[in-house]
Amino acid sequence: MRSWGADRASSCMAISLLTLFNALAPKDRGSRRSAHDLAYGPHARQKLDIYTPRRGGKHLPVIVFFYGGSWSDGTKEDYHFAGRALAALGYLVVVPDYRLVPEVEYPGFLRDCADAVAWVVQQIGAYGGDPRRVALAGHSAGAYNALMVVLDERYLKARGVLKNIRAVAGLSGPYDFYPFDGPISIRVFGAVAAPDDTQPVNHVASPVPAVFLGHGAEDELVHPRNSRALRQRLEAAGVPVTLEIYPRLKHAEPLLALSRPFRWRAPVIAQLRSFFEAML
Repeated sequence: MRSWGADRASSCMAISLLTLFNALAPKDRGSRRSAHDLAYGPHARQKLDIYTPRRGGKHLPVIVFFYGGSWSDGTKEDYHFAGRALAALGYLVVVPDYRLVPEVEYPGFLRDCADAVAWVVQQIGAYGGDPRRVALAGHSAGAYNALMVVLDERYLKARGVLKNIRAVAGLSGPYDFYPFDGPISIRVFGAVAAPDDTQPVNHVASPVPAVFLGHGAEDELVHPRNSRALRQRLEAAGVPVTLEIYPRLKHAEPLLALSRPFRWRAPVIAQLRSFFEAML
């Protein structure tokens, strides 16, 4: 699967370009970052930012957004455009950092993501959010994280907060990529004793919150068959699921379509808005 065959240099280059894009791209004026570097754990990377509509509000529905980066790169500082875009729709948006490979091994980054969600459920009321109406979202490795902490009972269910999650959205996510055949997947998952357990498609059971999947038709890093395979498993389990395949879009473009300069490329932000409005 060419999908995780990109080398580390390519991954780092993509992150650097994203840093530049985030710095230069115009942001949605109807939102702001209202809290910065709130700790959900003791590690330096166990911190999160909160974005809210500029008009404020109480008991706002909440979206927790996990970024990608092959589980080895990335920072929440590069995702102001995504936090601002979703908050401008009327949501309180949380963007956490989490520990990365090689500092942590699988499933350490999933435990961090689950701990961040548990913090949100326990604390977000103090920041204007409604802990009873929480959705998760993510792009690429972040989409994997979002789906795994919901589907695998070792994470949100074990922390007693799965009942608070009303919906999950994944963009360009890897959900069915075993056997591992590229440097990224081998580096992150190759030493796992039970590799089947690393695959979201192998943890689908009902009840699960409604799921939205979006994928670029020309994604060569994470092939769209990942989203098609997950949709098939979810449908078989009776889970409400929507799959959108975007013509001519590659791996990063569904994420970039959240931003003001690239919304013309695909109706991602409008579709997410409709999905979250229906579920939250």
